[in-house]
Amino acid sequence: MPAPYHGGCLCGLIRYRVTDEPLTLYACHCTDCQRRTGSAFALSMVVPKGALELLRGEPRRYAVTSSDGRQKNGRFCGECSTRLWGEPLKFPQVAVLQPGTLDDTSWLWPIGHIWTRSAQPWISIPKDTLNFEGQPEDPLVPINAWRDRSIGGRPAGG
Repeated sequence: MPAPYHGGCLCGLIRYRVTDEPLTLYACHCTDCQRRTGSAFALSMVVPKGALELLRGEPRRYAVTSSDGRQKNGRFCGECSTRLWGEPLKFPQVAVLQPGTLDDTSWLWPIGHIWTRSAQPWISIPKDTLNFEGQPEDPLVPINAWRDRSIGGRPAGG
């Protein structure tokens, strides 16, 4: 599905648009994502930060320092608490969108799974996707795989 993509928070106070194609889309099974979502994993769609346009509302910022010193920053709706996107300190040129906040999620198909060693035992990780036991050492690997769309059995966006 070609850009633009529209989305927003649960209560509708915040609306946004993504004007460019995603750089990648993956499922993260780390314990931080499990705790943050209250679920078994989180979907993460990396987009160019300049392609993320706020249409309505003003999301609040959050900053969390984990017990090991890692810093997580991002935006959420101050009214309904929907987490909208992360703002990684190491890569300020991108935003990590929570793609479940998109209006149309029917085309989402992750290129792979990261932090599989933390996956819940009842989760079945597909063997034909790009999978990592932890964080990929080279962040370009999932980006290039998304671009190639040759992994995962179903073309991304198709």
